[in-house]
Amino acid sequence: MPIRDWFLTAQERANPASELPVWTTGNLAEPLIHGAAYFDRLVSEVEALQEGDHLFFTDWRGDPDERMRPDGPTVAQLFSRAAQRGVVVKGLLWRSHLDSLSFSEAENRSLSETICAAGGEVLLDQRVRRGGSHHQKLVVLRHSAAPERDVAFAGGIDLCHSRRDDAEHHGDPQAVGMSPRYGDTPPWHDVQLALRGPVVGALDTVFRERWTDPMPLDSENPLAYLRDRLRGSDPLPEKPADPPPCGPHRIQVLRTYPAVRPRYSFAPDGERTVARGYTKAVRRARRLIYLEDQYLWSTEVADLFARALRDNPDLHLVAVVPRHPDVDGRFALPPNMVGREQALSLCGRAAPGRVHVFDVENHAGDPVYVHAKVCVIDDAWASVGSDNFNRRSWTHDSELSCAVLDDTRDERAPLDPGGLGDGARLFARELRLRLWREHLDRDPDGGSDDGLLDPASAVETITASADALQRWHDSGRVGPRPSGRLRPHRPERLPWYTRAWALPAYRVVYDPDGRPLRARLAGTW
Repeated sequence: MPIRDWFLTAQERANPASELPVWTTGNLAEPLIHGAAYFDRLVSEVEALQEGDHLFFTDWRGDPDERMRPDGPTVAQLFSRAAQRGVVVKGLLWRSHLDSLSFSEAENRSLSETICAAGGEVLLDQRVRRGGSHHQKLVVLRHSAAPERDVAFAGGIDLCHSRRDDAEHHGDPQAVGMSPRYGDTPPWHDVQLALRGPVVGALDTVFRERWTDPMPLDSENPLAYLRDRLRGSDPLPEKPADPPPCGPHRIQVLRTYPAVRPRYSFAPDGERTVARGYTKAVRRARRLIYLEDQYLWSTEVADLFARALRDNPDLHLVAVVPRHPDVDGRFALPPNMVGREQALSLCGRAAPGRVHVFDVENHAGDPVYVHAKVCVIDDAWASVGSDNFNRRSWTHDSELSCAVLDDTRDERAPLDPGGLGDGARLFARELRLRLWREHLDRDPDGGSDDGLLDPASAVETITASADALQRWHDSGRVGPRPSGRLRPHRPERLPWYTRAWALPAYRVVYDPDGRPLRARLAGTW
């Protein structure tokens, strides 16, 4: 596979200040579908850490009382006990905003204080652009005596309430407040990667660059600034050598950091490798782009897909999104709706009949909130991360994603869906199939993948399944429920007078632009 045709080169990354490698080889990436699977694996890995090992993590929200398994431990117990055993526990949590504004200031502070009392150190990090957040979800575990056991977890799953759901989608018993359309325990769909090999060293670097950045943790809050300066932070232990190669996956770590003042020492002009990485990969798409995303809005992002669809008449876009925004209310809901409606309309006009958007429900008919951030292109290139397909994630917040190219060809026909000689690759194809098997109620072990391999028949299959379920609902649910969990997504068109105020609010508040002025003027990432 021509790696440089898919991955960014050092020049294209455009951030020489960072020590992050351009990409790494010899890795093993394993998708963990849903929070229950991720949390269970994380407990096993953390409980095996010994004195002198490292546990580094970053997160947008951390709830100290979130149970990682039905009978515990909680997040706070898991990490605190590791610190008490002599594990070096370091964390960076977004300082966040008030809980009264549906954020998590109190929870993040509580988790920080609990782990610090146990001997770890967790900083509340507000080194963000105004109105932005630290959105990376990363855990790095290093073993001083057994580097081959090093593992990192990166993706879309926070260490907080509502995330511990499974394939049945009954929701996490410990739930965050959301739109009442999702019920008391909102069903939640999400994906995280378990990563081994040299990429763990790269993700260790991601954490260390943020930890050692000399910018004050919160320069706009005088009391927080003074407290942080007086307390300081302990230095990190020396970085271990990268773990040995262990698999066939080449992985490129992609990030977003905004252009801020004072500047990040490791990204003086910000970093937009998430946007650049997706742009390069999408331009190589020929048959099928598959997305799962929480938002899928922004005309700048939608235009990338629209151009690819116009340039390639055999290309289809399949996307799975939430049925409803996570918020409700007279003033919060319209800006969330208008951005997606605008983006989907742009793509639909570019390729009538080749844009297929679905949402998910469980077998009881309850909508499932899609929080995953997944992209698979022509069963060759795949990415899982924290970044949504919107301008905020691509320019304004801190984000982290891992793009994967597998050296292993998939021997199932079609051997080369894109027709460019890249060939179908096992990781990308199997990731897409695992997700589709669940959404279509197929055999999770792959025993009934009929119609799912070739892009043309795959689109027909997934569309037929969603249409059948929609007809069953439209008929009043008469007769047996068809198999499958997808329904065609039908965004509501807002009246002009609502759009008149919702669109500016969406652009300024919900989907801001964190690029330097010259990049904005040039329309580049």
